[in-house]
Parts: sequence; C-alpha cells; structure tokens
Amino acid sequence: MKSATIPPLRVTPDLRQDVESVLREGESLSAFVESSLRRQVEFRRMQQEFIARGLAARDESARTGDYVGKSESLAALDAILDRHRG
Repeated sequence: MKSATIPPLRVTPDLRQDVESVLREGESLSAFVESSLRRQVEFRRMQQEFIARGLAARDESARTGDYVGKSESLAALDAILDRHRG
C-alpha cells in the first residue's frame, strides 16, 4: 500500500517549541504527529462506541422499564474501584 500524506499544519511558534521540548531522544516531529493522530483516532472510536452503548442501554431500559438506580450504579462503580486499588 502506498503511503499518504497529511496536509501541512500551521502552528504558532510557541506550540512548535512546546512540541519540540517534549520529543523523546531520536523522536522526530513527524513521528510525534503520527503517534498523536493515531491516539486521537483510537480515542474517538472508543468514544463513539461508548456513546453507542449508552444509547442502546437507554433504549433497552425504555423498552423494558428496567432502570438501575443512582445508588446501585455508584455502588457498582465503587466496587470496581476497590478491586483495582487492591
């Protein structure tokens, strides 16, 4: 597969300096931008999936009339946190 290019990105000199200041040894600006783009694409896909699951859950609750209360939801979240905290 042939590679493609991303359109040039104009930034302020301050932003470029900030980016260059956090580059790791041997890391190029291009590699940093590519990595950032890949992470943002993955984040947005996960966000879309999260929203889709939430809307599906909302629709299922409306269909069945089966809702989970606030205290039950918070207790479940607390249990998850407790498991991960050790």
